[in-house]
Amino acid sequence: MLKPSTLAMILAGSRVDKLNVLTYYRPKSTVPFGGFARVIDFPLSNLLHSGIEKIAILSQYRSYSLINHIGTGAAWDMIGRDRGVYILPPFKDNNTSGDTTDWYRGTADAVYKNLDFVRYHNPEEILILSGDHIYKMDYEEVIAYHHKKGADMTIGFVQVGKEKAHQFGIAEIDNEDGERGGRVKQYWEKPENPEADWASLTVLIFKPEILYKALHENQVSDSFEFGRDIIPQLMAQGKKIYGYKHKGYWGYTGTIEEYWQANMDLLGENPAIDMEAWGLRSNMDHRGISDAQPALLYEDAEVHNSLVYNGCVVEGTVKNSVLFPGVHVGKGAVVENSVLFFSNHIGEDCRFNKVITDVKSVFGKGVCIGPETGTNAEHVTVIGWNSSVPDGVRIGEGATVYPNLHPEQWPLEVKPGEVLR
Repeated sequence: MLKPSTLAMILAGSRVDKLNVLTYYRPKSTVPFGGFARVIDFPLSNLLHSGIEKIAILSQYRSYSLINHIGTGAAWDMIGRDRGVYILPPFKDNNTSGDTTDWYRGTADAVYKNLDFVRYHNPEEILILSGDHIYKMDYEEVIAYHHKKGADMTIGFVQVGKEKAHQFGIAEIDNEDGERGGRVKQYWEKPENPEADWASLTVLIFKPEILYKALHENQVSDSFEFGRDIIPQLMAQGKKIYGYKHKGYWGYTGTIEEYWQANMDLLGENPAIDMEAWGLRSNMDHRGISDAQPALLYEDAEVHNSLVYNGCVVEGTVKNSVLFPGVHVGKGAVVENSVLFFSNHIGEDCRFNKVITDVKSVFGKGVCIGPETGTNAEHVTVIGWNSSVPDGVRIGEGATVYPNLHPEQWPLEVKPGEVLR
């Protein structure tokens, strides 16, 4: 047995239908973000800066991009004695009853199926995290609060307002410790009519024996989720559950609109997300980011309030946008309010407004996506990866285009809100 410590487990393996084509070939945790990073880099960087060095990543859906991105864990200093990052995919095995187990049936079941791994590491506390939230937090502060209160479980919460509360696990928290936190009095998972507005960050700290028992008891259920099942189960048993109140920025990437807005929160003179100040780490060897040439801006290029990373070439105009390495914006093209993933080629005289393009797509001359540039767009238009869009195609606001469409598969116009497969 290894010496006791904190063991962190990141729930990183699923896709989100509301992110549609962005998770067609990757789990939600590895969706590119901010011009060079992945969403999972935020909890990984938080763990690094919190001094937590034993991390398990629970992966299930299309794990290749996650495995490739994590690599050896060196990007987050997770190489050395008694530290490391371990990716735990699902497996087939025979349990004592002779039944077979394979896919993780939910977040709680994913941890349950790896309890042998957890027990081997003999943790003093177990920290469960989501891989798709964008925030900065010192987990050591939450753990210290957990120990101070002698809690069986401590949950990180952020205040979201009652108009959004129905999307999340929501708690009523007393004022035992004022703005820092308090005892969780009631908890509801995605309530239709919320009675409170403290939303779970999926930052969950457990006493090991409490978690082990709860997971075993949950196995007789037909639902295996921490929010839907484990937390209500422990509440009903009268366990000592505390809420830690997070006061900083929190970005949720559960929908296309939320993902787009989080990227826009990187822009401006005083951005809500300051990746440099937060100390965000990423695997800069992934996709050869560290080897990319400096960004090249032609004489007539214009860039306003945007993040344009190494390997980009800009001949046209870029406004209020995030460009990943390898993006080429052609002469006379205008890109605004958009997020362009790796290695997209935007042809001459294109017009993009509130667009997300996945990797390695080519747009011919004069392609227009979204409403006219310079006007406000309500909905995000999403283009799947490795598409080849012919000259002059018009794609309406809020349309969704699936990956790998070749020129002969394109109509001259994709109507607003239409889905093209």
